[in-house]
Amino acid sequence: MSHALALAARGLGRVWPNPAVGCVIVRNGRLVGRGRTADGGRPHAEPQALAMAGAAARGATAYVTLEPCAHHGKTPPCSEALIAAGVARVVVALTDPDARVSGRGIAQLRDAGIEVTTGVMEPEARALQAGFLMREAEGRPWLTLKLALTLDGRIATATGESRWITGGEARRAVHGMRARHDAVLVGGGTARADDPMLNVRGLGVSRQPLRLVASRRLDLPWPNRLSASTGEGPVWILHGDRDTPAEAGALWEGAGARLLPVAVRSGRLDPLAMLRGLGAEGVTRVFCEGGGSLAASLLEAGLVDELLVFSAGKILGAEGRPGVGALGVDQLALAPRFDLAETRVFGADVMHRWLRPSN
Repeated sequence: MSHALALAARGLGRVWPNPAVGCVIVRNGRLVGRGRTADGGRPHAEPQALAMAGAAARGATAYVTLEPCAHHGKTPPCSEALIAAGVARVVVALTDPDARVSGRGIAQLRDAGIEVTTGVMEPEARALQAGFLMREAEGRPWLTLKLALTLDGRIATATGESRWITGGEARRAVHGMRARHDAVLVGGGTARADDPMLNVRGLGVSRQPLRLVASRRLDLPWPNRLSASTGEGPVWILHGDRDTPAEAGALWEGAGARLLPVAVRSGRLDPLAMLRGLGAEGVTRVFCEGGGSLAASLLEAGLVDELLVFSAGKILGAEGRPGVGALGVDQLALAPRFDLAETRVFGADVMHRWLRPSN
């Protein structure tokens, strides 16, 4: 199962709207087939592993990180493929919460006389499927907020200079993190200040993440690097559902971007509506890189599931720009809290990974 999970992890950021699944087929102690969900979501892991195994799948054991699908969609059910191949046993890490599948895939296998074992390495599988599980349970993607800060919590000088707070090793790590998410998100302020590309560079990836900008009024400089590069990877603009200038919208659509209207609450894009809109489009994992106002709105709404803080050994002082905007916290008990999950060093910088408490 560990091998199957490693295969599945290779699909993170590449297979949405489907979950990233891995499958390994073993017969007489020898690996005879393996596969992961293909880029774009199809074909699924099981038929690819079965195709590699061929006749050797008969009587074999299949290790699958997520319950085999049991419904007819654009492809036949994976449960039927396993039954037809004659596997003797299927080991499943995690039951699929999708109502079209949940428990049915396992029931079909057992009805066909196949031995089924469930819950093997379930915690690891659950962590891998965090985005898919979040979308199924709450209708929104898993959200990772990344902050690159000085020791005193600043993201730029008073004049707006921010390149670079962290060093090259940390920035390269961030590109790898972008690649493992379906989408990279920034707010309009960051788009105006930095004119970012939001893509993955230097890693030789063949599939770029979805690039998102949240800008209520679509008041972004024109042209820009995103508008000029829509052919290199999809660009979606999240904007207010009532007060967006038609001219600005026409420019973005003419450049090949997609516009997604979002409800406005208290003068800003409603963060929950924004994420649920992305979930409805099939997005499972979003990597947010600020800026401060967007970070604050997501934290205030309790929508940050994972917080990555890269700390650089620099101090900018009170006149520097804070990494997180105003939260209105007047009591420590009301401050957003996270549990430390990991600490890593990248060159001269330190990364702390924090998770939202489960209770």
